[in-house]
Amino acid sequence: MVDRRSLLAAGLSLGFAPRIAFARAATDRRFVFILQRGAADGLGTVAPVGDPAFAGQRGALAEPFAGATKLDGMFALHPALGAIGDLYRAREALFVHAVASPYRERSHFDGQNALETGSAQPYAIKDGWMNRLLGLLPPDEARAIAVAATVPMALRGKVEVASYAPSALPDASDDLIARVTRLYEGDAQLHALWAQATATRMLTGDLAADQGRNAAATGELAAKLIAPDNGARIAMIETGGWDTHAGQVGRLAAQLKGLDAMTAALKAGLGPLWAQTLVIVATEFGRTVRVNGTGGTDHGTASVAMLMGGAVRGGRVVADWPGLADATLYEGRDLKATGDVNAVVAGALAQHYGLDPARALAALFPASRATRPTEGLLRA
Repeated sequence: MVDRRSLLAAGLSLGFAPRIAFARAATDRRFVFILQRGAADGLGTVAPVGDPAFAGQRGALAEPFAGATKLDGMFALHPALGAIGDLYRAREALFVHAVASPYRERSHFDGQNALETGSAQPYAIKDGWMNRLLGLLPPDEARAIAVAATVPMALRGKVEVASYAPSALPDASDDLIARVTRLYEGDAQLHALWAQATATRMLTGDLAADQGRNAAATGELAAKLIAPDNGARIAMIETGGWDTHAGQVGRLAAQLKGLDAMTAALKAGLGPLWAQTLVIVATEFGRTVRVNGTGGTDHGTASVAMLMGGAVRGGRVVADWPGLADATLYEGRDLKATGDVNAVVAGALAQHYGLDPARALAALFPASRATRPTEGLLRA
């Protein structure tokens, strides 16, 4: 359930250090951050088919792009991303490739913490960059909600934030969940509570589940939560299932299909508000360039970030492309990071909310290696 008082309280606390000037007066702007937990394969999402080394390095992982429509002379979008491809052609989506956070190890938990807190070293910063963003905005726009069972690290901090579900389920198998569901069927009160909890688990879990219908429901829910004038203006959606160690071709296609359905539902649910919406999709790190022995990939470094929405100056792939030849790979195995995902996020948010770009980068991502945020990502 959504706690309306929590939603309203989210905009009341503005304490933040260092302090910088507020953004311009509140408008109908909306912002949604979608986190891909598990390290999404950027090379399998927006593929550099024009790179001479692509086919040889990727092997079977290059096959889905054999007939894929090219985005430009270098890159092609995975065929499962039909709706996102339509956004690209409508100039409402762009992709920023070969980017990573300052974190350079390959632990999921550490990488996610670094990404969500804006730090180079995991657990060095105690609050999240999205919560710090709230401290920079006018009260009418500083209302956020987590479309997740609990408030993720990116939204934790001084400003109070709501979540649409009161608690998370324990890490349990599907078989155990089914058995407990049968156990509670005869109890009217417990059955209702358990049904709500299992719905939460499904919505915030694997995007490949149920042919993407759960993912579409998440997008629809997020739109309902942030569309009302008195509701949240900012949302974070957690997605799982991106750790494709084995059988990646089919697995990643199903995941991307879910992401595509979520994005389409979010746009449809927001209606006219889509014109002033910014959606950012990012992951903690990428995956190895070469396929492993089980038809998957292992933990890597650089990946791709997606920016979507009517506010985006889309129809482009932004990349300082490092190449996929052996000599160009990071530590001989990964796509080399030539861009800072933190600079991308800070630049987009600074333009979206009318913040000073340099100060936004310093406040949201103090450990960024970039000297300035990425500019020109949104419409003027």
